[in-house]
Formats: sequence, C-alpha cells, structure tokens
Amino acid sequence: MSAPRVAIVTGSSSGIGEGIARGLTGDGWTVVVNSATSVDAGEKLAAELPGASYVQADIADPADAVRLVETAVARHGRLDLLVNNAGVSRPVPHADLDAVTPGDWHRILGVNVVGTWQVSVAAVKAMEPGGQIINITSVGGSRPLGSSIPYAVSKAAVDHMTRLLAKAVGPDVRVNAIAPGPLRTRLTSASLAARAERTAAMTPLGRIGEPPDIAAVVLALTRTPFVTGEVINVDGGINLVTHMDA
Repeated sequence: MSAPRVAIVTGSSSGIGEGIARGLTGDGWTVVVNSATSVDAGEKLAAELPGASYVQADIADPADAVRLVETAVARHGRLDLLVNNAGVSRPVPHADLDAVTPGDWHRILGVNVVGTWQVSVAAVKAMEPGGQIINITSVGGSRPLGSSIPYAVSKAAVDHMTRLLAKAVGPDVRVNAIAPGPLRTRLTSASLAARAERTAAMTPLGRIGEPPDIAAVVLALTRTPFVTGEVINVDGGINLVTHMDA
C-alpha cells in the first residue's frame, strides 16, 4: 500500500484554506495546516483531520517559508502538493488613492507575492517528479476588482507567476492557479451580507461561492495530469458580467 500523499495548505486555519484542507483530507491526503497567527485555530483543525499536523510559519519570512516545507517533509516523509492560499489585504476603496500607504504595498506584496514565491521555491526543491503547486488568486487579478488596488495587483502578479513557474519547472512539477470570485466564509459573511443578494442575482449560477467550491477544483486539478500554467476562474460565471463593482 502506497504512503498517503502529503499537501501543505498555507493560510489554512480558516476560510478557503480550511475548506481546502478538509477537502484534501476527505480525498485521502495527509495535510499540513499552516498559519502565521491563529495558532489555536490551526492546531484545532489539524487535530480534527486524520494524519494532519500544524506548522506555524509566516511565509513572508524567508526562513519561515523554508522551515515550513522542511518541517512538513521531516514529519511526513514527502511533499506532493503545495496550495498557496495564504494572503493578506486591507480594504480600501479603489478611488481613495491617498488611503493606500507604502506600508500597505510592502505588506500585501510581501505576503501575497514574495511569500508565495518563497514557499514555492522551497517546495519545488522538496518534491519528486509529479509534484504540484496550486495558487489561490482572485478574479481581481484579471478584472478591476478586489478589496484594494494593492491586493488586486498582487493577485495579478501571482497569476503571471503561475504561468512563468509552470514553464520553468515542468515537466517535473505542475503549477496552476484558482481565481475565486466573491465567497462566503466566516470572515467575509458580515461584509458580504449587504450585497450578497445583488451579487448572487448577477451571477450566472445564481449564488455566492463557498470554500467547498474551491476545494472541489483543487481536487480536480490534482487528478488532471495534463494541465499546467492555467488560471481557472471559480466564480459562478461572475467574470462574465460587465457591470461588477470594484
């Protein structure tokens, strides 16, 4: 009997990352749960998932990014999948240019872009041929949307990083990305409530997305060996609507 496949899911103590971790576990994967903070929540989730473990690490820190991968391999003996889900933002209306500070740019790009790069490089070095990286981005990376301009720019950067990495590390490692649209999670439910009905009505599939919708596509990509360098919208078709608010 072959050893269980091992996946790191960054930023997985709650929200989309938690949904992905639960979906992978249900499919027989051993999951390494991660967060920069929210240690109690991360440890609690890992305790609920058979075979899982938790590693506290801030992916924006170069040493932490490497330690996350090395700890996963030391504990579980291998690494087959990295899901780069960790990310940060600070909501700022796009038209309020003065409200965005240089600190916002440094923090958001430092985690969302540089952090994603750092963990990916460490993971590629640890993976055997057949390994996979899946980046969680946003429809804001390709449309003028998102919680802030720096956030949207960071996701556009990760979209292109996905294509560049896929070309650079193939055929041994596949790299793809998933771009969610508006999602309902515990963290977003309050802010989304005011516009959820209107957004759902605009969406061709008639509802707001939820973490299991993203997890389903992660699982699909793990089973699709001839796809790499793709950014897949998982948004119920909202990207087809031209009158979306930023």
